[in-house]
Amino acid sequence: MTSKVVDGVERRVELLAPAGGPSALHAAVAAGADAVYLGLDAFNARRNAENFTLDTLAQACDYAHLRNVRVYVTLNTLVLPSEIDRAIEVARRAADAGADAFIVQDIGVASRLKEQVPEANLHISTQMNTHSIAGLEAAALLGARRVTLARELSMAEIEQLADVAAQLGMQVETFAHGALCVCYSGQCLMSSLIGGRSANRGLCAQACRLSYDLHAESNPDPLPAPGEHLLSPQDLCTIDVLPQLVRAGVSSLKIEGRMKSPEYVFAVVGVYRRVLDRVLAGEVSAKATDQERRTLSEAFSRGFTTAYLEGHRGNDIMSYGRPNNRGVFAGRVSRVGDGWVAIASEVRLVPGDVIEFWTNKGHFAHVLDQTARFEKNTVFVQPERAVGKGDRVFRVRSAEARFVDDPFSPRVAVVGKVQLRLGEPARVEFSPCEPRVAGKVVGRAEGSVVEVARTKALTEDEVREHVDRLGQTPFCLESLEIDLDDGVGMGFSQLHRLRTAALDALSDLLITANRADSRATHATHTAYPLQPACSADNEAPFVAVWATNPACARAAKRAGAQAVYVPALNYKRGEASCQGVRLSQAGQAGYPKRAIIALPVVNHDPVPGTREERLGFDAWRYVKPDKPVFADSLGDLVRAHDEGALPELGFHVPVTNRAALQAAATLGAHRVWLSPELTLGQLDDMARGATVPLGIVVVGAQELMITEHCPLMSQGPCNERCNECPRREVRHHLIDRKGFDFPVVSDALGRGHLYNGVSLDIVHTLPDLIDMGISAFMVDSTLMTPEETAKATSRAVRALDAALHGGAAFPKPRGATTGHLFRGVM
Repeated sequence: MTSKVVDGVERRVELLAPAGGPSALHAAVAAGADAVYLGLDAFNARRNAENFTLDTLAQACDYAHLRNVRVYVTLNTLVLPSEIDRAIEVARRAADAGADAFIVQDIGVASRLKEQVPEANLHISTQMNTHSIAGLEAAALLGARRVTLARELSMAEIEQLADVAAQLGMQVETFAHGALCVCYSGQCLMSSLIGGRSANRGLCAQACRLSYDLHAESNPDPLPAPGEHLLSPQDLCTIDVLPQLVRAGVSSLKIEGRMKSPEYVFAVVGVYRRVLDRVLAGEVSAKATDQERRTLSEAFSRGFTTAYLEGHRGNDIMSYGRPNNRGVFAGRVSRVGDGWVAIASEVRLVPGDVIEFWTNKGHFAHVLDQTARFEKNTVFVQPERAVGKGDRVFRVRSAEARFVDDPFSPRVAVVGKVQLRLGEPARVEFSPCEPRVAGKVVGRAEGSVVEVARTKALTEDEVREHVDRLGQTPFCLESLEIDLDDGVGMGFSQLHRLRTAALDALSDLLITANRADSRATHATHTAYPLQPACSADNEAPFVAVWATNPACARAAKRAGAQAVYVPALNYKRGEASCQGVRLSQAGQAGYPKRAIIALPVVNHDPVPGTREERLGFDAWRYVKPDKPVFADSLGDLVRAHDEGALPELGFHVPVTNRAALQAAATLGAHRVWLSPELTLGQLDDMARGATVPLGIVVVGAQELMITEHCPLMSQGPCNERCNECPRREVRHHLIDRKGFDFPVVSDALGRGHLYNGVSLDIVHTLPDLIDMGISAFMVDSTLMTPEETAKATSRAVRALDAALHGGAAFPKPRGATTGHLFRGVM
């Protein structure tokens, strides 16, 4: 790891690379990564990558540690009730195999890991949605050593959080390059609820990269937009802001791409290695060259952006035109013949390159195979489809950039010494050239006593030739000192054995030393002990309603709801919304007394430049000691508990196993609202014997995404004065190519919320849910009118009463969904 002194403080900056499989691992290390992150065949958020087994993990760790590269294993998925013990056993075996740290999303896994595998370093995944000081403090309570911050943070926020993390004994890690999710990480249920493939389980179907039309209420035609991929961001590229990230105090720069090729890894990591080294060396010309930028573009690009780092959240960060790789512009079609076309090339094209033609009827790829003909700056090809003169051509894969995998590379430079003195044991030793360990780590081998030659004496050249045969080893010889007496006789095979034994010894010593060094310098923080805030006390079951306006809240109370939850974003007069639409005029009546405030899922600190600071929003003014509050992030749970409130943990912090349930209680939760990705059987497993009261949403539209970018911006320029935005006063929805409808809501801070067009209704299962021990049942009226709210609430109250008094279960309404209650997630 390299470092730089900034304002009198040494900044150690790690370059962290993806390793989707062994070849990508080799590419990352060869390109200069300080550390790699990789997944096993379970519990990792890229289950469709090649990944590693526990057996191949040990080989990968040895390969990396020999070259002083750390290995972080991703256990960054939700873990279901039946899986928690297996997940911890996988972690234990991975630690034994050499893993330096674990990247974790599930709070249950995090808490059990620190208890049962204490030697393991805990890194909090970006999936845990850490974007505030409170989030860092929650991570500290879990015993984390490092936190991967949310992608939606500005440079100023990162600097503040890096400083706070250092005070807590932690590091911060940020993404530096690669794909951007449009949704806050860990908050996307779109793939899960519409396709059964959970992003929280490593099988995201990337529904955000598909095409959609944006519609406004009572307008049959799609609204104008720059393209049809309305949820597809450009790719993150921080190559030009690395100095600012270093100055901000980032400890690790993470490159996305475990699903990408070794060529991608080698190219991108190589560019960032070179530029970062120049930045850390303080060179004036630290910026990337034009060639380095082309290398990044050609590796993979949907167009590049620094996005939220520099305060951008509008259309300029989006890739509305296409959701896949653009590559680099190669030229245009200059001539069209009978079955062939000529391309006037602006870059060097070679056989094996993959190009893409952009025509007025779409785009398609073509491989420059043996039929292609190359003449100076013109290439003649026979495309599979019709193209026209002037059509653009992009190179999306370069044959010359192909990564040639060598499992022995990069080789570790060593210096050697051979001692062959008559009457003494033969000795061979090697030591690495790296200054950090040069002379401190020495691999030695000793043979039989050296004797006088019976026929031909051994020469120095022969010793050098046979000791320097390192081709099938991970080492290369920089220099060799030979101490050879005259007249020594020895077979070459003995020299070979001594060389091999000395190198094996050196390899073991380096692997052990680097692994021990990583754990010794990395694990410096321990979790703070807490006690559970409360215990389940057999409270009477009740119906609660989530209401975004006073009319719906009062309708719910009249219909029998015993609790009303009001989002802080809708509590201020003039910010109420009905059916997801901001009400242009405030109602005459206010919210009912004793309404419970719900903190936002996304609640940034009011750092200059954030939406909270710009629009003067402070959710914490509504939080009072000894009063309940709905906290929808782990950080807000901890802060609310510290401020003396009685926090309930919302369903946006997915609690999917008993260990997570216990961790939530220990962190201060007075109630836990369970994840919508659990089945009925899994809910039963969670609820029986729970030590904290439980709740579940039984009716309402299910939120699929929360986005920092507002989807309504695709209509055109936006002044971002969300408190007076006329677009927010009209119902909007996205429609996909199959005709499915997804309501879109923009909140008071301009953040987007995407909902499932089919409403959830599991009221008919109330007898089963009550029997398990679940006591709170939520009706979410976000997209309802007051009349619909009253009807849904009344139905839930009557169903609850029937369940408690032995009445018949209510039937499931037609057209509703039961979500994952009867179909598990993959």
